[in-house]
Amino acid sequence: LELKSGTLGSSNLKLMKTAFNWCTPCYGLKYYTIKAYHMQRCIDCCPLSRSTKASIHNLFSHLDKFAYEIDLIDKMYSQLLIINAETPENSRSPFTKEEINKLWKYTDIPMVDSVLVFIYTGLRLNELLSLKSEQVNLKEKYLRGGIKTNAGKNRIIPIHPKILPFIKEWLSKNCEFLLTTTKGTRYSPTHYYRAWNAVMKIIGADKTPHEARHTFETLLDNAGGNRKCIDMLMGHSSKDIGNRIYNHKTLEQLRETILLLK
Repeated sequence: LELKSGTLGSSNLKLMKTAFNWCTPCYGLKYYTIKAYHMQRCIDCCPLSRSTKASIHNLFSHLDKFAYEIDLIDKMYSQLLIINAETPENSRSPFTKEEINKLWKYTDIPMVDSVLVFIYTGLRLNELLSLKSEQVNLKEKYLRGGIKTNAGKNRIIPIHPKILPFIKEWLSKNCEFLLTTTKGTRYSPTHYYRAWNAVMKIIGADKTPHEARHTFETLLDNAGGNRKCIDMLMGHSSKDIGNRIYNHKTLEQLRETILLLK
């Protein structure tokens, strides 16, 4: 079954396509044979946020409604699905200094560079995977990307000098997307997580890409970075109305904040 793009907005359609990448337990099954436990496994095996799990649930709801309308199924199992509570924020921990040093030690190992890019940009998983080469400005040394919120979309993130060689190497492949597989194709979240987990095993860490983003914010905050600049780099709306409306920061100020990362 395919979702009819005309029935969904572009934003929702993108979420549905992302959710589909986490439905591997159902790949190859005829839809009328898919039961609640198949669907639930897709949600439970997804290591991402509650919002991503909700998108998987939403995907199955759309598919169930369509399948029910055409008499392909007589029961909508998506109504039985449960979304587990999101992992509490305080259960996430940033990469330690030792773990980051190990990453720099093993940069010759495939995909270690991608983990460091996450740590030095604060990008979300899907933000980096969907970033196109044309969104990188090598002359001014920044990338423009981001999704999810108005504050996060199309934001500017200066490229830290330490990860600039990685970005240049990725660009040299002349692919549509910045981070690609050895075949030059875009990574799906599932495919990328296999590479990520292999790197985590090498450095003896148990971290997620979101914890790399958490590391980015924590390190900048610990270094005394300007709160407004950190919010802009993270794609967060400032909680202070004065900062949110009147405080404008230049590219150089954002670059100065990025350079606080050592």
